[in-house]
Amino acid sequence: MSPNLTEFGTLPHKDLLSVAHLAPGDIDTIFQASAVLKAGRERYTDLLKHKKLAMIFEKESLRTRFTFDVGMQDLGGSAVFYEHRHARLGSRESVADMARNLERWVHGIVARTFRHKVVEELARHASIPVINGLTDSLHPCQALTDFFTLQERWGSVKGRTLYYIGDGNNTCNSLIDCAAKLGCNMIVCSPENYEPHVAVVDQARGFARESGSTIEVVNAPGEDIEYADAVYTDVWASMHQEGEIEERNAIFGRYQVNEALMARARPNAVFMHCLPAHRGWEVTPGVIDGAQSIVFDQAENRLHVQKAILVLLMGKR
Repeated sequence: MSPNLTEFGTLPHKDLLSVAHLAPGDIDTIFQASAVLKAGRERYTDLLKHKKLAMIFEKESLRTRFTFDVGMQDLGGSAVFYEHRHARLGSRESVADMARNLERWVHGIVARTFRHKVVEELARHASIPVINGLTDSLHPCQALTDFFTLQERWGSVKGRTLYYIGDGNNTCNSLIDCAAKLGCNMIVCSPENYEPHVAVVDQARGFARESGSTIEVVNAPGEDIEYADAVYTDVWASMHQEGEIEERNAIFGRYQVNEALMARARPNAVFMHCLPAHRGWEVTPGVIDGAQSIVFDQAENRLHVQKAILVLLMGKR
């Protein structure tokens, strides 16, 4: 084990499947490691020397794939990519058998799947760490990156307000969990029937009571945006919802983030998007390419936060 690993903390769980499973102190450990690794990218080059990461993706990816792969290379390890877009995991071989095979060859698994229960099953049957690279339900690495980016900018997110407008999707669910854990207020503005899942909101409100924050869900476009320190949106139709694009565009048209909407937020509010973005749909070019946008800071920080997760989960095993 590299002596440099003593500089980093530990996480109590073998896997990272959801932000809801993390204590606020665990998130702080990830953020501290992220900052150290970002500042010392040329220094910490052997923390995962000879370690190998399996990347199993049912969905397309730019940021998740590149940042985990480049992150492993930065840390002295390597990644093996297994595209699984032509058949769902478990169709050719059971998920349990896949997990038991991979644990004999590699030191960790990143899975990007449709059904959340697939990553849970991988984690249950593998003795090595499993990281959720995105499911239809959750996107924890993205949410952790987004709040690291805000903390980096503000010093602390506690007492601030994140305003999410659009579809209550997987990214939104994980942002809610992260906000509630860290004491950040969050307002989700979605059309009726497109709000985040009630169970996610109810659970997060329990976390928020402990951290002193609030989680609100509203339906009117722009409702309560005057409290926003950050305005966040995502695509209206996620991957493999292409058949719903016309219907969703009609429903979400009033929920676009444009210059007029941003002008109603706090004067120094930033704009966020997890990308890819559809300019002219959920956000105007003037906003996403304007001075308030920090979308590429978010994209850059995916590398550093995910490197921290890799080190904390794989480095001492």
